[in-house]
Amino acid sequence: MKGHDFRLLPFGAGRRVCPGAQLGINLVTSMLGHLLHHFSWAPPEGTNAEEIDMSENPGLVTYMRTPLQAVPTPRLPSHLYKRVPADI
Repeated sequence: MKGHDFRLLPFGAGRRVCPGAQLGINLVTSMLGHLLHHFSWAPPEGTNAEEIDMSENPGLVTYMRTPLQAVPTPRLPSHLYKRVPADI
């Protein structure tokens, strides 16, 4: 959050920097880590990994020419995802 990293400019700079910026960055990182850890990701049925089009659309913001699609499947057996009642 310090230095000349202008990618984080929407959070503000100097004395008026957003107090929740670091919390937001930590939550997004944690959520992405949980998604990658708890699911196995694969291309949709009938699509090979070699068939994925990685070309880009040039412009002010660069997007993929064809959107990437991935299908998540849980890594663990379903009985491990059930809630366990806790007495508090």
